[in-house]
Amino acid sequence: MRIIGGEFKGRKFYPPAKNWPTRPTTDFAKEGLFNIIQNNFDIEDLKVLDLFGGTGNHGYEFISRGCNDVTYVDKFGGCIAFVKKTAKELNIEEKISIRKSDVFKFIKSTGASYDYIFAGPPYALKTMDTIPDLIFKHKLLKEEGWFVMEHNPNHNYKSHPNYRNERNYGKTIFSIFVNQ
Repeated sequence: MRIIGGEFKGRKFYPPAKNWPTRPTTDFAKEGLFNIIQNNFDIEDLKVLDLFGGTGNHGYEFISRGCNDVTYVDKFGGCIAFVKKTAKELNIEEKISIRKSDVFKFIKSTGASYDYIFAGPPYALKTMDTIPDLIFKHKLLKEEGWFVMEHNPNHNYKSHPNYRNERNYGKTIFSIFVNQ
């Protein structure tokens, strides 16, 4: 995996993938998504939440592009250790808040709101389809903020009242929801 744009552009990192419950977003899909984000937001002004953060891939990309406020959430200890190590190596520890937590518990208890939320849950997660409703029920998204859900073609969110559109990158789909 690599950081595609900004200060750390081209920087590669190698998470120890053996026995990890992660599915990193491909560089191709991530590049497409960040092109959309950059055309719609001033990244430097965003407060970002990365749910099911895994390797920290999305958070690094935001910080590389000037974001100073990323909250990363994952419950897997190996991922947490890797993200802490990478944040230290990149000297971005003050820009990323690393939270070891079950995402569903975090959503219910955070009390914070964000400009941009990304969720890349395991595709086989049985409660995956409840995530968009939970984000809006618990008011995690600021007005005009975006929630982006990564999923495969087995999931469809077009009937959700906050659904705006989607971007399809092969078997990776990003559904975009907006708090209007």
